[in-house]
Amino acid sequence: MSSPTTAFNTEQLAALAAPLDRAKVRQREQGRSKVSYLEGWQVIAEANRIFGFDGWQRETVEARCVSERERSIGSSGRSGWGVTYTARVRVSVGTLIREGTGAGHGIDGDLGQAHESAIKEAETDAMKRALMTFGNPFGLALYDKQQREVSSTPVAAVPPLSSGGDPSLAPLDPTTTRQLLGTLRALPRPALEGFTKEFRKRFQVPEEAVSIADRICQKHHHDWITGWLMEHQGTTA
Repeated sequence: MSSPTTAFNTEQLAALAAPLDRAKVRQREQGRSKVSYLEGWQVIAEANRIFGFDGWQRETVEARCVSERERSIGSSGRSGWGVTYTARVRVSVGTLIREGTGAGHGIDGDLGQAHESAIKEAETDAMKRALMTFGNPFGLALYDKQQREVSSTPVAAVPPLSSGGDPSLAPLDPTTTRQLLGTLRALPRPALEGFTKEFRKRFQVPEEAVSIADRICQKHHHDWITGWLMEHQGTTA
């Protein structure tokens, strides 16, 4: 009789079972209480870290507008629109498939902008619910009202999945990361802005992510940045 197999390696299983870092948790007002949640970009970053940049994918299976109505906006009461979408998103990690449903709301003076905001929020909400089924790093720990699997102690970094042991996905050591960030921060503002734009495009950093500093964490980031600096030597002095 064959022994059972798992889709994840030892490091990934440890990462999925690890407590959720409280520093990554955000809160928002909902009614008379506060609700804990993870931002969409944070969930994507965790999926990239644990599964690998090419180790998972998401697909919007269904998106539907369920409400569109005129409404007043803000204290001035200016005219605008309120739009609500529901979405179903499928997340695949190897042969494993999980689905989640979510809703999104858009309020804007421009109808098109209201639709765009609503559908983006619905898709992100659905993706988070699908990924949540994989474990604590994706917000599963927040469904426990006592949050017993949410830790204030930083969780040790776990090397990301690399199919076939891809060395380019090896994590950078803290010293190398600090030196790299120091070099980038010393760039003239125009060069830094150009670098940031190209890095976001190259590594598909979500628009919601305010900073890219925490995205520089693997060998292929270091190699690409080193090449970029050499290519732009004349403009970075």
